[in-house]
Amino acid sequence: DNVSTFGSQIDKTFYLILAITTTVFFLVEIILLVFLIKYRSRPGRKAAFIHGHHTLEIIWTIIPACILVWLALYQRHSWIEIKQNFPAEKDAFVVETSGQQFEWHFKYPGLDKNLGTADDIETINQLHVPVNVPVLLKIRSKDVIHSFFLPEFRLKQDAVPGLTIPAWFKPIKTGVFDIACAE
Repeated sequence: DNVSTFGSQIDKTFYLILAITTTVFFLVEIILLVFLIKYRSRPGRKAAFIHGHHTLEIIWTIIPACILVWLALYQRHSWIEIKQNFPAEKDAFVVETSGQQFEWHFKYPGLDKNLGTADDIETINQLHVPVNVPVLLKIRSKDVIHSFFLPEFRLKQDAVPGLTIPAWFKPIKTGVFDIACAE
């Protein structure tokens, strides 16, 4: 279930890639069957080894490259919205997120609405966020590379020791959802 504002954009791109790969898979399988029948072993016919067909090799390299470039351009708007257009901290619910072996630590601002003060609220493996408000995560790692993953929110971001990496989403539904480490 998609529970974030940009989830439908990610799903649309995913299904487009799935359609392209499914089409290519079936085309390759059909061509394989045609070639199996057309070039099967026959009495009196000697097999010929043909070394490289440069035109064909160029074609089957250029077509996937063109598809990849088109996909990159097609999803560029979504990428910019998700990975570059972060909400301002004053307009977002800010949460410090820190991964360590087998757990995620979350730190929320307390009554003073500022992180890094004595009244901050901390939880382990429980992220509580408001609906219809942008959530800005400041993701860190205490030990090794982790990958913060909220499947229903279509959010996945690596946490690297020594770096603070921002990520954001805007929940549109309430519920209880899994938090995973995909690394």
